[in-house]
Amino acid sequence: MQEQRTVHRYSQAFKHKVVSEIENGILTVSQARSLYGISGQGTIAYWMRRLGKAHLLNKVVHIAMSDEPNRVKQLEKEKQALESALAQAQLKIIVLESTIKVLEEEAGVTVKKSTDTASSNTVSPTAGSTTEATP
Repeated sequence: MQEQRTVHRYSQAFKHKVVSEIENGILTVSQARSLYGISGQGTIAYWMRRLGKAHLLNKVVHIAMSDEPNRVKQLEKEKQALESALAQAQLKIIVLESTIKVLEEEAGVTVKKSTDTASSNTVSPTAGSTTEATP
């Protein structure tokens, strides 16, 4: 058999009494719940929002500088621009590496990669080919 739930209905006068006792500091919310046998976790908080002084409930207040929302939007735009520039640079690197590979295959020369910054574009002939490349 299914167990029946008991639904509690509280009068307006009772709700006002509980809310005023909490607001006046006579009881805490947990004390009122145990004293009066109120089973719902948010029942009294709901009553206080509707019937009491809402300033006693905990509230989340977000404090920000007046220009902070604009600054966040600006930083998000800058981030998107930097991500786009990075993607473009990566695509450019891929295109350049592909171009070098095709040129090496067609011309029969190897482009040496050097750690020197002075002579980073040195071209050396591959074995068995001439030093002059003709397209």
